[in-house]
Amino acid sequence: MFLAIDVGNTQGTLGLYDETGAMRHGWRMATTSSDTADTLRSRLGGYLHMDGFDYPDVTEAGLACVVPVLSRAWRRCLTEVLGRPPLVVSPGMDCGMEIRMPEPRSVGADRIANAVAARADYGAPVIVVDFGTATNIDVVDATGAYRGGTISPGLIISASALFERAAKLSSVPIEAPASVLGDTTETAVQSGLVIGAAAQAEGLVARIKAELGIESAPVVGTGGLARTVSQATDVFDSIDPDLTLRGIRDIWLHVNGRTRG
Repeated sequence: MFLAIDVGNTQGTLGLYDETGAMRHGWRMATTSSDTADTLRSRLGGYLHMDGFDYPDVTEAGLACVVPVLSRAWRRCLTEVLGRPPLVVSPGMDCGMEIRMPEPRSVGADRIANAVAARADYGAPVIVVDFGTATNIDVVDATGAYRGGTISPGLIISASALFERAAKLSSVPIEAPASVLGDTTETAVQSGLVIGAAAQAEGLVARIKAELGIESAPVVGTGGLARTVSQATDVFDSIDPDLTLRGIRDIWLHVNGRTRG
């Protein structure tokens, strides 16, 4: 089976796929930059064993990681599990998609994976809004090429900064309030954070569509808080939490001369 791993700045996601491309199981793991290869191997083994799998079940693996020190640790961990190096999604590699930007090597691995999977599943053009540590918007144009997007502070970053710097505000649940007009401090904060994130996505998506002339492009939400934000907007045509993991697998298939089957 194929193990896809997406390591973000705050947390990582793992997905185990069978030969048909169906995800057999998925896990979430907090990102800790001090983790060693041995620590990661032990943690991975715990996840596998807990759900009835073992190391030999993992026959192939792909990694997208935005934390360089963890990229090295994961590569060593997976090499020990597989007996050979895993696929590591990296800027500048042949991922099966043209990166139509002045500096293609500057594009993050997770953004490439999102674009590849979105084009495969939703066609081109397509827009992805990924709610992670940062909120990334990634755009595939009508020709199927990656064109760039936007990067802004994520919802959790914004919330943490607000709670830390505003002495009279305390941490509140990150969820969509019933209305934009908050009638308590808690709902006012939720409105500003969640509905604010939704309004930002709406505005940026509208401008991107107008700028590229792709008004009919579907908009896909992904990332840990996509479902929460989707409750406050109708901008999304689909919420797809496993998009990045599928993209990692798609890139592995492309590198190995294969297609989804």
